[in-house]
Amino acid sequence: MPQLRVALAQVNPRVGDIAGNSSLVLERSGEAVARGAHVVAFPEMVLSGYPVEDLALRKSFAAANRAELESLAVRLREAGCGDALVIVGHLDRDDEGVRNAASLLYGGEVVGTYFKHHLPNYGVFDEARYFAPGYDLPIVRFHGLDIGVVICEDIWQNGGPIAALGKVGVDAVVCINGSPYQRAKDHERTQLVIRRAAEAGAPMAYVNMVGAQDELVFDGDSMIATNHGRLLSRAPRFAEHLLVRDLDLTAGGHTSTEVAPEPVDQGTPLHFRPRALPAFHVERMTLRPDPLPAYELSETEGVAEPLAEEAEVWWALVTGLRDYLRKNGFKSVAFGFSGGIDSSVCAAIAADAIGPDGLYGVSLPSHYSSEHSRSDAAELAERIGCHFEVHAIEDMVRVFVDQLGLSGLAEENVQARCRGITLMALSNQHGHLVLAPGNKTELAVGYSTIYGDAVGGFAPIKDVPKTLVWRLARWRNAAAEKRGETPPIPENSITKAPSAELRPGQVDTDSLPPYELLDEVLDGYVEGDKSYDDLIREGFDAELVERVLRMVDRAEYKRRQYPPGTKITLKAFGRDRRLPVTNRWREARPE
Repeated sequence: MPQLRVALAQVNPRVGDIAGNSSLVLERSGEAVARGAHVVAFPEMVLSGYPVEDLALRKSFAAANRAELESLAVRLREAGCGDALVIVGHLDRDDEGVRNAASLLYGGEVVGTYFKHHLPNYGVFDEARYFAPGYDLPIVRFHGLDIGVVICEDIWQNGGPIAALGKVGVDAVVCINGSPYQRAKDHERTQLVIRRAAEAGAPMAYVNMVGAQDELVFDGDSMIATNHGRLLSRAPRFAEHLLVRDLDLTAGGHTSTEVAPEPVDQGTPLHFRPRALPAFHVERMTLRPDPLPAYELSETEGVAEPLAEEAEVWWALVTGLRDYLRKNGFKSVAFGFSGGIDSSVCAAIAADAIGPDGLYGVSLPSHYSSEHSRSDAAELAERIGCHFEVHAIEDMVRVFVDQLGLSGLAEENVQARCRGITLMALSNQHGHLVLAPGNKTELAVGYSTIYGDAVGGFAPIKDVPKTLVWRLARWRNAAAEKRGETPPIPENSITKAPSAELRPGQVDTDSLPPYELLDEVLDGYVEGDKSYDDLIREGFDAELVERVLRMVDRAEYKRRQYPPGTKITLKAFGRDRRLPVTNRWREARPE
């Protein structure tokens, strides 16, 4: 049986750094070739970084991508990688428009280019805004094997290039991806790759990028699956990795190039017709017609161990913060250490992301701050080993309260805003990035103060529901204990009743339903887009539902002003869930 050694380069590119990303491709290709790889595949748009958003509309950016691609082909040959088939994702542009492309580099030349066919236009994706779809299918015969290439969404939709490759016949499929992390997506992705390999009638090598870009995290999870339902290899998640695997393949000697469009009933609504298989132009090219001489199989990388749910969420959050800091030039972070669960979890995430020496915790006690909050904040800093300082805000608050005659909610909020001013002043003075430690539940119902606890440049747990925050804290402490380390989060911060401590005896349940119940309602309304009636049918109390939905709807203007933060759920605020601020529609109890 023909053999082939395939390398999947799970790398972390940077948007806009075309030269740097090109050097990354060159370096990893050299490593792969040194390990005997014949085919080296890189993620979707690795040359440009992903997603590029409106950079895609700049002709100069597309031209720079193409020029670098052609230069890269030459540099690969000069570096001794000319005999390998290197598959590189990049931005391209032609007379039809801007393209999300994958090019095949061999022998110092760009020998073929595939344009992404299915363009996602849901959730965080706006590809229909930027790109024109492709209908060409280049299939390359390399060492006697026919290899097809597709890009990310091409395997998530029925029909299209995978179905076409299955019709004309290939011996292997390479799928390059920029597939963002989402909680509990791992199993679905695996089954999809296995299913599409069977549909194509050939093994599939799936390579995904790793790292973070603004609010998106890419978890890697590159894999190779047979067309018989077996997962051969899988890369670790949230880490750069070069997965190399020897494959025994079957050379089918395919020659067909005909992909006739599937008939569509004229009565079919237009929005359903694109799901039918359209006509593709199949171009078969031959680079190396003869199979490789038999060699001893040595690269047998297996399947990486799966992560528990809390572990995968934790490392997604760490990756999101780490790359936001690194890629934007920040060396340190600062935020308020309140002694509560949210700031404690953010501190542990920050310490894992950049190390304790880059973390500056600031205690900002007011007249209403309890002794345990002060001591818990100090204990948190001691456990983590980070910088810690105390700046009491009582005198600042008194100036505002006395001069403006503030009371009630205005007095409460001015405490939060004095904290925000102090943190931003320290940021300006020392160059720290201020973090906003609010969680998704608080953002959903507007339980935050604009220009107060909402100040900052990044919000690490912005997309994490409150009940999951507690689970993450317990998991992180348990993980530390297993390694013989000091658990970073004080037990009292986990077990005590949460409170903003802006008035005497205040606890969160004075203003909000219990978090366990609140998160259930929010999951239905925010994540599931369920109506008032839907939630009532699920058994929730009518007054509770009406109260929660009213809080969510009224808080849209606050969410618009909140800092960006790592996406982990199906419906992150901002990129996924987009509602108008000015909006009279309300899900309400029927009359």
